Amino acid sequence: MLSVIIITKNEERNIEECLKSVQWADEVVILDSGSTDKTEEISRKFTDNFFINSDWQGFGIQKQRALELSNGEWVLLVDADERITEELKQEILTAVLNHNLDGYLIPRSSIYLGKGIKYSGWYPDYTLRLAKREKVEFSSDLVHEKMLFDLKPGKLMNPIIHYPYNNLAHHFEKINSYSSLSAQAMFHKGKDISLIGILIKCVAGFIRTYIIKRGFLDGSRGLIIAITTFVSVFQKYTKLWELNRKQK
Repeated sequence: MLSVIIITKNEERNIEECLKSVQWADEVVILDSGSTDKTEEISRKFTDNFFINSDWQGFGIQKQRALELSNGEWVLLVDADERITEELKQEILTAVLNHNLDGYLIPRSSIYLGKGIKYSGWYPDYTLRLAKREKVEFSSDLVHEKMLFDLKPGKLMNPIIHYPYNNLAHHFEKINSYSSLSAQAMFHKGKDISLIGILIKCVAGFIRTYIIKRGFLDGSRGLIIAITTFVSVFQKYTKLWELNRKQK
C-alpha cells in the first residue's frame, strides 16, 4: 500500500492539479495548517483524509505529523505545487512492487516563468521522496526540512514537475517568508555574521548559481535566478544580523 502525503495552506491555485496527478495512490493524506481559501473544499473532492492542525511549528514538524497520519507501507511526499507524471507513476509503482530497496531519491524539474530550468543548480535536484514509512522521519527544521533515512537510497529517473512560483511577485514573497524562517533557525542555533560576511555570501551565491552551476545557459531566466539568489541570501543573513543585534 502506498500513501501520498501533502501539507497545505491556502493552496487553492495548485492543489487540484496536484491531486489529479496522484489519484492512483492507495491513500492520499492532506494535513492543512489553517487555510482560509478553497483548499479544503477542493481537496475533499479527491480524498476523505483531510486533516487540520493549525499549531504551526515549521515544515519539518508538520510533515512528520502528516507522515504519522498515513497508513501505507510506503509513503510518497508531494508538495501542493508539484505534479507526478505518468512516467514517474509507473516508475514508482515498479519500485514499490520490486522491494529491492527501502527508499528512493527522485529528481525534480522546476518550471520558472513558463519554462523548464535545466541548470542554475535547480536540476536534477534529487531529494528523498519515496520510502517505506517505518524507515523514515522528518527533521524538525523550521524550513529546508529533510526526510531522514539511515539506509542508502536508490534513484528514480523520471522527475517530479515543480511549479515553485506563480510569477516574480510570488517569488519575492517566498524569498521574504523563507528568509525569515531561515534566519530564525540560524539564530536559535547561535549563529551570527558580520556585514562583510553577508556581502561575501551574497556574491558567492550569485557566482555559484550563474557561473559554477551554469545558470547562464538558462538564458534570461538563469540571470533572474542568480539575482534572486543574491537577494535571498542577503535577506536571510541581514535578518540574522538584525536578530543578533537586538540581543546586544
